[in-house]
Amino acid sequence: MVSGTLSVDALLDKMASETRALITRRDLNDPLMIGIRTGGVWLAERLHRQLELTSPLGVLDISFYRDDFTQVGINPKVQPSQLPCATEGRDILLVDDVIMSGRTIRAALNELFDYGRPASVNLITLLDLQRRELPIQADVIGGTLALGPDQLVKLNGPDPLTLTIRQRD
Repeated sequence: MVSGTLSVDALLDKMASETRALITRRDLNDPLMIGIRTGGVWLAERLHRQLELTSPLGVLDISFYRDDFTQVGINPKVQPSQLPCATEGRDILLVDDVIMSGRTIRAALNELFDYGRPASVNLITLLDLQRRELPIQADVIGGTLALGPDQLVKLNGPDPLTLTIRQRD
C-alpha cells in the first residue's frame, strides 16, 4: 500500500538539503557524485546542479556487476560507465533512485572498487522501499514508500522526473 502523494521535486529539495548537511558533518572535501544508470543518473544530474559541486558528474552502468544478470539477462541498452576522474582516495556521493534489497548498491560498490579504493562512499537515494536482503543503508533518503507485494515503483525522466506506481505484470 502506498501512503501519501510524493513529489519528486520536493523529495529532491529535501535530499539536497540533507546532502549539504552530510558534506559538512563528514567534512567531505570536493566529493565526487556518481549516479547509477538510469534513474540514479537523472537524480544525480539534478542534485549536482543544486549542490553546485565542482567535480564533474560520474555515471555507473552496473549491468555486468549484477548478481542476477544470468536470470534476467543483460540489459540491451548497456552503456559504459563514465568516471571523470580517479576514485582512489575520493569521497563519493553515490546516487540511485530506489533502494530495496541492496543488491544494486552492492553491484555498484563492486564496480567502484574496481576503479580504486575511495576514502568514503555515501549513499543517496530518492526512495527506500524497506525490503532489504543485504545490510546496506542509505545516508540520505528522499522518502520511504511501503508498496504491496504486487506493486512496483518506477522513476520516469529525465525531464520531468515523475514517479509511477503500478501493479506487477
